[in-house]
Formats: sequence, structure tokens, C-alpha cells
Amino acid sequence: MDDTSKGSSRTTTERPPRIPPRWFVRGAWVVHRGIYRITRGRAGLWQPRPERWGTMRLTTTGRRTGRERSVIVAYFEDGPNLITLAMNGWAEPEPAWWLNLIADPDAAVVLPTGPRDVRARAAVGAERARLWAAWQFYGDDIEALSALRRRETAVVVLEPRAAGQRSAPTDASA
Repeated sequence: MDDTSKGSSRTTTERPPRIPPRWFVRGAWVVHRGIYRITRGRAGLWQPRPERWGTMRLTTTGRRTGRERSVIVAYFEDGPNLITLAMNGWAEPEPAWWLNLIADPDAAVVLPTGPRDVRARAAVGAERARLWAAWQFYGDDIEALSALRRRETAVVVLEPRAAGQRSAPTDASA
């Protein structure tokens, strides 16, 4: 693409997305969780807006330890469901929270509007394609970022469930 609109004859080329170094990504996660803890949840979470995703605190049951594990992840709302991506800062391995949800899909989330019990599942087929396209609306170049991974990034649907209602653990948790 020629950048002649500004009087330059320089040709620009699109570069692949650049992912910050792993130490920086992990440091940002630590700082974000620290802000959430220090403020006792008053800061660190926000609702999705028309042009930007929101953040929520997701608590799963550890597949090996059985202990609660919490992370802060991006999400948007699709009717009553919450939608997130099972990405690990776009690094290759699956995030531990997603592996925990595969083993035990029951979880809890804290939204800026309050807590909610949820059950997780991976979107498939046309639903996955629709929700994947919806992420692009939020301005992130997820197509280019996901191309950096060898595996498909799961689109995770968190469906509301009644408080105290639990599903039977899957074979993966045995």
C-alpha cells in the first residue's frame, strides 16, 4: 500500500502482530490481580462497552489440587451467556483455567455487577464462527494473533446456572 496521501513515496507493508515478551505478559497479569486484591474488588473489573470487551474474575476448581483458582479474563455478553477466549496471552499452551473447566465445567464469576455461578462449554460450528467474528468487533486482530498458535483457540461459553447446582465431573477429572 502506497502512503502517498502524506506526500511520501514510501511503501508500507503490514507486519504480523507483535506479542510482548512472556515476562511482560505475566507481569501485567500479576499487577492486574494485585490491583483487584488491594482495592478489594473495587478496581480491576469493567463491563463490556460497545467498542471494548470487559473483564471478569473467573474461579475454577483446580483439576489436580481441587482448590479454587482465580484469574481475570476478558469477556463480552451474548444474551445471558458470557463469552471468553481460552488463550494464554496468545502463547502456545492452553491456559490452566480452561483445562480446569474441561475437567469440571462448573465455575463462578465476579462481574462488575456482582457474582454469578456458571457452567462452561466450548462453542462449536456456526456458534463458534459467530462468536469468533464478534470478538473482531472489539478491535483486537484475533485472526492474526491466533495464527501465531498451532492449535485452534477455544471460544468458551459460560452459561448461567442455579446457585448450588453442580454437574457430574467429566472423565477428564477422574
